[in-house]
Amino acid sequence: MSGAGAGGGVQSAGLGAGAAAAAGCCSSLSGAGSAALLGGGSAIAGRLPSRVLEHIFSYLELADLMNCSHVCWHWYNCLADENSEVWRSLCARLLSEEALRSDILCNLSSYKTKLKSFQHALSSHDCSRNVYIKKNGFTLHRNPIAQSTDGARGKIGFSEGRHAWEIWWEGPLGTVAVIGIATKRAPMQCQGYVALLGSDDQSWGWNLVDNNLLHNGEVNGNFPQCNNAPKYQIGERIRVILDMDDKTLAFERGFEFLGVAFRGLPKTCLFPAVSAVYGNTEVTMVYLGRPLDG
Repeated sequence: MSGAGAGGGVQSAGLGAGAAAAAGCCSSLSGAGSAALLGGGSAIAGRLPSRVLEHIFSYLELADLMNCSHVCWHWYNCLADENSEVWRSLCARLLSEEALRSDILCNLSSYKTKLKSFQHALSSHDCSRNVYIKKNGFTLHRNPIAQSTDGARGKIGFSEGRHAWEIWWEGPLGTVAVIGIATKRAPMQCQGYVALLGSDDQSWGWNLVDNNLLHNGEVNGNFPQCNNAPKYQIGERIRVILDMDDKTLAFERGFEFLGVAFRGLPKTCLFPAVSAVYGNTEVTMVYLGRPLDG
């Protein structure tokens, strides 16, 4: 069985413009001192008190904070506490009160992992025109449009590493309700009520209504592979596990590992995706991070 953690590296080339602006908040630092601070020079960066650094960092955006953690060990250690005031302050600025107070993010233990989940949430710019992302930032709402199947991709795709996210329906499934992955080329809207994910060679999906696996317009068998597999229940969280190293897609339900659904995935960028047909239904996706075995 696989659980999910909040790990996962962040690639960075250095400080962004936001970090440079924040460094200017220290009025005592200018000229060569500022340059040394931004360059991670031990003369300045290594001597700033943690309390001063936390105050500066509290003005930065997520990408800048990730970059700051690579400047020097002192800055890295200052940002290592994922529930520090720095991460709490950024959560308060970026995440809605509904997301923070409801149980949407209940399986994420730190402010930093909540921010990363928001960064990976379903995209309001990469979806069917018949859906929108609610103000909580994590839930898709499908408008009651007849004879249309509508989907959405996550904001960030993956071409390497292992990743896990949760998806759950908060309304009726209708005749087709599919969760899975898609490339950037896969369509997110089509006419009629169909299994959009898995309708071509650019997406892979599990239809929660009839438990069929779908890819390239074909049914790839039932899932999970057991007798009398239970049907999906509204509100039940399904955990999706994408392993780009082994090129597999697997699922869990209620922390029970259901097995690998797809093997031999292509070495390309793959995005979390969903497709729905029922009017006014809602689907929530929460990125969890790197799955942990055990």
